[in-house]
Amino acid sequence: MAKKRSLSQKINVLRASVMGANDGIVSVAGIVIGVAGATSNNFAIFISGISGMLAGTVSMAMGEWVSVNTQKDSQRHAISLQKAALSSAYDNEFNTVKHKLMGDGISADLAAQATSEMMAKDPVKTTVRQKYGFNVGEYTNPLSAAIASMISFPTGSILPLLAITLFPKTIRIPATFIAVVIALAITGYTAAQLGNANKGRGMIRNIISGILTMLVTYTIGTLIGTLIGS
Repeated sequence: MAKKRSLSQKINVLRASVMGANDGIVSVAGIVIGVAGATSNNFAIFISGISGMLAGTVSMAMGEWVSVNTQKDSQRHAISLQKAALSSAYDNEFNTVKHKLMGDGISADLAAQATSEMMAKDPVKTTVRQKYGFNVGEYTNPLSAAIASMISFPTGSILPLLAITLFPKTIRIPATFIAVVIALAITGYTAAQLGNANKGRGMIRNIISGILTMLVTYTIGTLIGTLIGS
């Protein structure tokens, strides 16, 4: 029977999905807005957006796979160090856990009793959780994170690509701008929700980054278009 994923593992995969969609929105919006600033050719705008979407999809999937594997390797290394520390200096590790509990407001006697019970059950899991802040065996699956990014990046990319392509030429840039801002507000809120962060700040940061990206690429695209045209 396959091992059931913990809540933290599920949240990490959701995080990869949300951030993948967010990057897809910002990256492709920046590309198509920039190209639209340089030319009014629909095919040129569309093909640049598709190229950015394909490149970003592969890049995000590989980046997530490498990142999660690196984190997993670091956690395994921490576990190895902790096993060695328990073998050579068990009392020191015991006191480390006890003092950590005392620092959380537990009385010395109760902290000693709790530490004894936890260490008797599983000293490695106990010390790793207290010293490094993660649970032994609860690793995010690199393949799951990569697949989540691989699906979410092009999903997010579709919005700016469709907006810049389907809206009439007279309004397609401001319409794409507005659509992207709304989408970034949603992904910013969702990311903050998953991370237990301030939702308002998360939304504002996300929207500002998207606006700056589109303004910079549009300005550059317009300058290039003007230079080529002249």
